[in-house]
Amino acid sequence: MELRTLTLDHPDVRRLITELQQEYVHRYGGEDATPVDVSEFGPPRGTFVVGYLDGVAMACGGWRAHESGPDLAEGDAELKRMYVVPAARGRGLSRVLLAELERRAVDAGQRRLVLETGIHQPEAIGLYTSSGYTEISPFGMYRRSPRCRCFGKLLPVAAQPAR
Repeated sequence: MELRTLTLDHPDVRRLITELQQEYVHRYGGEDATPVDVSEFGPPRGTFVVGYLDGVAMACGGWRAHESGPDLAEGDAELKRMYVVPAARGRGLSRVLLAELERRAVDAGQRRLVLETGIHQPEAIGLYTSSGYTEISPFGMYRRSPRCRCFGKLLPVAAQPAR
């Protein structure tokens, strides 16, 4: 899979996110209404990556840094819009994409990756738990939903002593 850094307004990204939103409609009855700003996913406070197979966009995901607040701490970055098209699932693309996003977060000095997912996405929960993510206190727009599950993973930079 070829990985490309793109902006959220790129046509391939818009297509993949539209498909992802339809996945949410199918699984939850509505789109993800979490506010997302294009600028949040650009350097140095974020990134967005698209995976291509044979020149076709098949997977995407990104992270955006967060300031400290009631739910998140300084050094947290939130994974958003992780998606693999149905025809390409089961080939390990999400795992490759997740590893790349983690690497970029470490390079940017982020301390922890966090994410929201839901009980109707067992594949996502399986990916994250098998990749070292553990359940954390709910945060974000859906924190009060009984269908929401939040996960986090300390990044290697977080284990380094302070200088």
